[in-house]
Amino acid sequence: MHIQEFDFTLPEALIAQTPVAGARDQSRLLVVDRKQQGISHHHFFELPHFLRRGDVLVLNNSKVFPARLFGKKKKTGGRIEVLFLRSASSAQEQWEVLIGGATVRPGTMLEFEGGLKAEILERMSDKTWRIQLNKQGKEFIAYRDQFGHTPIPPYIQHNQSKETELRKQYQTVYAQQEGSVAAPTAGLHFSEELLQHLQDLGVHIVYVTLHVGLGTFLPVKVEDTNKHQMHAEYAIVSSETTRTINEAKQQGRRIIAVGTTSVRTLESFSQNGHVQPGEKWTNIFITPGYQFQCVDGMITNFHLPKSTLFMLVCSFAGTEFMKRAYAEAIENQYRFYSFGDGMLIV
Repeated sequence: MHIQEFDFTLPEALIAQTPVAGARDQSRLLVVDRKQQGISHHHFFELPHFLRRGDVLVLNNSKVFPARLFGKKKKTGGRIEVLFLRSASSAQEQWEVLIGGATVRPGTMLEFEGGLKAEILERMSDKTWRIQLNKQGKEFIAYRDQFGHTPIPPYIQHNQSKETELRKQYQTVYAQQEGSVAAPTAGLHFSEELLQHLQDLGVHIVYVTLHVGLGTFLPVKVEDTNKHQMHAEYAIVSSETTRTINEAKQQGRRIIAVGTTSVRTLESFSQNGHVQPGEKWTNIFITPGYQFQCVDGMITNFHLPKSTLFMLVCSFAGTEFMKRAYAEAIENQYRFYSFGDGMLIV
């Protein structure tokens, strides 16, 4: 497939730069019905009207950690920004990172406030490096929690927000398993009250974990989408979650995944319509033509043109129908991307 198939015009003004004012569930919700080819406009707090008793709602409980650190090159003093993606060793003294702000090469020494030091060991990909730290394990986690910054996307206006506020705003209310460098943003719309309301209605809520990394937000830079390589991300599905999902599937009840990360996790662990428990690295890339094994519906934000996320929703609902839904969202000035509005596709 050609990348231009997934292009559309998105006014820059619709890229949400701040969280929705007020409660999380006050954002808007576009409801898209694949069978009826219908599109309707609502608010996220109305979600209970579109779910039913027996549905299984699957949430990604990965937690964002303060993954951004600012430092300098020891030799030149040049400022650098380091985004810690994932540990590259069991003791967490080696990490795979993105480095911005200055040119580096193997052997470059980096220094950070508070006594953290790092050596560039090797290039791991065209985007990432492996570094060696002088702190490891709990010592590094304590350092990172004190000096690290929330990895808010660069287009988000957060100059007036304190780091403690950002750590709450850019986190789902159900986050538990630390490991993401970007929030699973479809889940940001849920309040604790809304989740309780859904449970009271008989909706089953279960959790998976996918630690969001480059695989989720790395842009596609090839014309032929089949040549795009997803960056692997770590995913976990528990036995309890698989039992609930598989029982629902056997009884013909719906599985509603919250966010593309939950979709990718469920599909990565599914075979012949049956979800297997376990944990593994996954680089699943879902494009039109993919046959979904598990997911019957999804809740997601609005994504950027030519992104792997937009390709995934096109795979689920059809490219032309999705373009029509997005055109209506744009006409009605829905907010796009991380702090944007939501969409329910059933």
